[in-house]
Amino acid sequence: MKDGRYRSPFSMVVMFLLALLWAVPTLGLLVISFQTRDSALRGGWWEAIYKPFERTWTFDNYTRVFEMQDMGNAFLNGIAVAVPATIIPIMFAAFAAYAFTFMSFPFKDVLFIIIVAVMVVPIQVAFQPLLNLMGPNGLGISGQYLAVWILHTGFGMPLCIYTLRNYMSSLPYSVVESARIDGCSNFQIFWKLIAPMSTPAIAAFATLQFLWVWNDLLIAKLFLSNDNTTVIVKVQQLLGTQGQGAELVTAGAFISMVLPMIVFFTLQNFLVRGMTAGAVKG
Repeated sequence: MKDGRYRSPFSMVVMFLLALLWAVPTLGLLVISFQTRDSALRGGWWEAIYKPFERTWTFDNYTRVFEMQDMGNAFLNGIAVAVPATIIPIMFAAFAAYAFTFMSFPFKDVLFIIIVAVMVVPIQVAFQPLLNLMGPNGLGISGQYLAVWILHTGFGMPLCIYTLRNYMSSLPYSVVESARIDGCSNFQIFWKLIAPMSTPAIAAFATLQFLWVWNDLLIAKLFLSNDNTTVIVKVQQLLGTQGQGAELVTAGAFISMVLPMIVFFTLQNFLVRGMTAGAVKG
């Protein structure tokens, strides 16, 4: 390898097989999305690969998805939800992670343990009180983007704080001490030193948070209206009450995968560096 380590042939074969196994469902989804309903029901999707002329191929599924289900607006709604719901928790969590790493205040360790413990609480148990809070009897913002942004920020911040704090703890503390000796405030230290040095961890969590928010179904279905719902909810609605839109679900699902795949492959190097940094010290 580039760093001089021995490249294991066994590891390469295992990783290739795991990647192939992971990609098989996506390949099946793609194959079915270009077939009519009757053609897809003739047998397994893999049969269409070695018997292509026995199947009926069509682009009509993608056309119907965009024309009948307003998938274009749902796609834009998904971006309008995912981008702020990714930026806001990172913005607040980065300041909190800096405080937990480089500042001293009472009950710091206790508060950090509480934040980490919140991650084990299932999201589903909070839906009923949150529906009351966001609904007409509470804040009255249910059905608006603001409600979803607040929920994703609250649910995403614990993991973000934990991830960024672990990464920042691996940074040299002498840099912060030198900046304080030079008269820099905590705000200046954060923006000029810690934030640029923490870019891999921030990009790593931004990737995860964007994928989680984009693929979210429950929060979008419960706290958004049908006029501003996301693409994932639209894909779920394609199936219909009796499964009559099964041939459209595959096309809609593949459309919804395009943007997350672009984000992941663009930031995958940051994802690996950010999630592994701070895991081992010494």
